[in-house]
Amino acid sequence: MTQTNEPDNETCTGNCSGCPSATKCDDPRNTDAPKGLPPKANVNVKHVVLVLSGKGGVGKSTVSANLAYALANRGYNTALIDLDIHGPDIPKMLGIEDARLQSHDGKIIEPVRVTGNLAVVSMAFLLPERSTPVIWRGPMKMTAIRQFLEDVNWGDLDYLIVDLPPGTGDEALTVAQLAPNIAGAVIVTTPQEVAILDSSKAVEFIKKLELPVLGIVENMSGFVCPHCKEEIDIFGKGGGKKEAELLGVPFLGAIPLDPAMRKAADEGRPFIIRQAGAEENPTWKSIDAIMQTLVDQIKE
Repeated sequence: MTQTNEPDNETCTGNCSGCPSATKCDDPRNTDAPKGLPPKANVNVKHVVLVLSGKGGVGKSTVSANLAYALANRGYNTALIDLDIHGPDIPKMLGIEDARLQSHDGKIIEPVRVTGNLAVVSMAFLLPERSTPVIWRGPMKMTAIRQFLEDVNWGDLDYLIVDLPPGTGDEALTVAQLAPNIAGAVIVTTPQEVAILDSSKAVEFIKKLELPVLGIVENMSGFVCPHCKEEIDIFGKGGGKKEAELLGVPFLGAIPLDPAMRKAADEGRPFIIRQAGAEENPTWKSIDAIMQTLVDQIKE
């Protein structure tokens, strides 16, 4: 006789422990049956934007930091959650890496404020040393994500930007289930084929969760030599746009490879901050245009 894992009510003894059908059985005696999705986190926010990538090293955190700063500069109450728990880089990029999280009552966490309308929470604020690793399994990360969402004094938010680790693992799935009012996800990639391959998986992941894909950003797209002014496609160019067309999702724009952007991140000064002559810089114009496209798209 063929054995299956399907529930059999006629032969059930009510002993669920070790039963291969426990996860599929809806018998009220079954304590191992799934109880549905967890409730949404209690946070007062109009729009949540997820920023993710298929692989690391494509500039996802750079895009997250500049997007959050651009929204705050436009007058929106903005929060940025750094959910790259094992490699939190956002505090470094915003120049607040020495900050620490505080609580006045031992229950509600006060976020670190970069400006009057931009607040940040990151695992980096809880580590005793910069080199301290976070060695956690999934359940601990899920608990931290819920706390970052609803146990923080965010106030009333227009936008909440979530910087996720590379890939489609625990953190991305958990925040997609817990965060309210998700406007959609931004996928960051570089032009070369190996990055495009992984970014397509991130797009399909978001689609499977039935969330909007706000679009793909192609980072490190071409490089203009500061000496001869010739454009060199170090990582290629146009791969993100082609993939967006193939997957049927918006293409938000391309950001050139620019040493000034790397320097700005290392110095804790987001590149999007307006400086003298910024409007003439092709990289600044590209980032500003992408941010405005995102804002306009979310408002629709």
